[in-house]
Amino acid sequence: MYYRDHRPPHFHAIYGDYEVVVNTENGVIEGRFPTRAVRLVLEWYDVHREELMEDWLLAEQRKPLQKIAPLE
Repeated sequence: MYYRDHRPPHFHAIYGDYEVVVNTENGVIEGRFPTRAVRLVLEWYDVHREELMEDWLLAEQRKPLQKIAPLE
């Protein structure tokens, strides 16, 4: 997530030269990623959806974001 970013709430995922934007409200992905990487990002999103929305609200308020654990 980036401060001063546009709505809807989302996060950016980067894998090598690829980048996608994932909507935190519905999981819709914009951009291109290898299939396996998409599955991993969506799995991580499903586990951390609430934390992502909390971080989005913090980002809108220009407050420090909470760390979110990686996929194990």
